[in-house]
Amino acid sequence: MSQIKTTAVLNAIIVDDEEFARSSLYFLLQENCDQVNILGIAKSVAEARTLLTAHQIDLIFLDIAMPGENGFELIPQAQISNATVIFTTAYDQYALKAIKANALDYLLKPIDIDDLKEAVVKAEKYINLSKAGNNRNESLKNLAADLTDRTAIKKITLPSGQGYRLVDIDDIIHIEADSNYSVFHLTNLEKIAVSKVLKDYEEILPENRFVRIHKSSIVNLKYIKEYNSKNGLQVILNNGDAINVSRRRASDFFDKIKNYTDFQSEN
Repeated sequence: MSQIKTTAVLNAIIVDDEEFARSSLYFLLQENCDQVNILGIAKSVAEARTLLTAHQIDLIFLDIAMPGENGFELIPQAQISNATVIFTTAYDQYALKAIKANALDYLLKPIDIDDLKEAVVKAEKYINLSKAGNNRNESLKNLAADLTDRTAIKKITLPSGQGYRLVDIDDIIHIEADSNYSVFHLTNLEKIAVSKVLKDYEEILPENRFVRIHKSSIVNLKYIKEYNSKNGLQVILNNGDAINVSRRRASDFFDKIKNYTDFQSEN
């Protein structure tokens, strides 16, 4: 376990069992991210716990697939330390969905310099906004639950205004595209605009519950009141919104609604 000290804004550690991955990430951070102070480098989750106990850590660059304990097993200690996590990994599709929903960011290996710089800037803003709250802690709790239950993501973390909102996916009626924003329509009639495109949420949300019916719309099957073809194929939602189903997405919509209703009738 190495100890490295410099002068910077964000105290960070790197956790990875591969020597090349550790050294290359350290080099990239030293050359491109002046605001990051690497306080330590750990080859295992056990070593990372020691660093978290010894230092006040703001940011963890965390690999997932490691022998013995995997990266997710560090999450409870990260919660206690209120440290933000950026995953550095290539991992299975389900885990990436959960990471996108609840973690600050993830970087796929080999790590791209621009992606790294963007992730660090996002982390810096996020940490500064979270100093007075526990959003980081709650997001990691959700991530841990999602990865333990592996059946569906329960909550999603949305950047909103000057902070972050944790939204239960059961409260999402539909999401509409508005330029480079996604607007979430919730059951309490609230709307939350997020600076991510609709495709990002199409990949994150459980596909057995949410279906993209148009280039500008994702709907929660739970809140479909009816669908008809009076003015072209259209769905009517419980909140009264009427949304068109595009012709090319109609077949997928019918498959999803059938599977959803069959599942509901069995339970």
